[in-house]
Amino acid sequence: MIIFKKISDIQAHLALQTKKIGFVPTLGALHKGHMSLINKAKEDGALVVCSIFVNPTQFNDKADFEKYPITTDTDITMLVEAGCDILFLPSVDEIYPGGSENVKSYAFGYLDTILEGAKRPGHFKGVGQVVSRLLDIVQPNYLYLGQKDYQQCMVLNKLTQLMGITNKTQVIICPTVREEDGLAMSSRNSRLTETQRQIAVHIYQCLISIQSKQTTDSFQTVQKECIDLLSEKGFVPEYVSLADASDLTLLDEYDSSLPMVALIAAKLGDVRLIDNMRLN
Repeated sequence: MIIFKKISDIQAHLALQTKKIGFVPTLGALHKGHMSLINKAKEDGALVVCSIFVNPTQFNDKADFEKYPITTDTDITMLVEAGCDILFLPSVDEIYPGGSENVKSYAFGYLDTILEGAKRPGHFKGVGQVVSRLLDIVQPNYLYLGQKDYQQCMVLNKLTQLMGITNKTQVIICPTVREEDGLAMSSRNSRLTETQRQIAVHIYQCLISIQSKQTTDSFQTVQKECIDLLSEKGFVPEYVSLADASDLTLLDEYDSSLPMVALIAAKLGDVRLIDNMRLN
């Protein structure tokens, strides 16, 4: 694996390549979920490029940014073992040489007003800024994303449309990778205490409940059951929602005629966890 820290260097190298480029953008603190994206890119026969960049503009909570785990040495080892070809490891000044306020931002409309957009103001603006920069730099044929960040996947799919690169860059969404008990793998899980880690699985159990009761109960009944359960276990639930999986239009009730997705966000101590599940 070759590591590049400068835009000019990685672009010069990529310009010489003949294989299609598969790109996996990350914030680091890598886990098996990230490795599944690397593996998918390899299976697709792509030259695999991963980036690690903890982007300050997408953290609406400064404390969350400061607590984000930095595990670069371990990340590099994992990428080498997974067979990643190139790691892009830029500094903040390299990505935002004139400051982030000078980087073009994109309007994501409805997607920026609900769920994560409502709970984390400015988050998707920051995500759009950094990913548009990375896409300009890497110029990938494939962009690999994990379903765990479902709304972000939809935002980045919209970003490729707004950038006018859908004919060049295909967005590939890969399934959420879970621990044996069902907890979605996340870099934030490392911040959970042992007790919190055992409690965290209740988010997944709520999603299973939403899925299994769609033909027997009303969603509003199941939603209340989930909120009550999470609260009882020590979470501070932010949302337990149901949406059209194609455009994230929020639904008040189950609708079997639509592709549906259930989405949950809740805080456990000072760690914010999100997860989702396609229902049909």
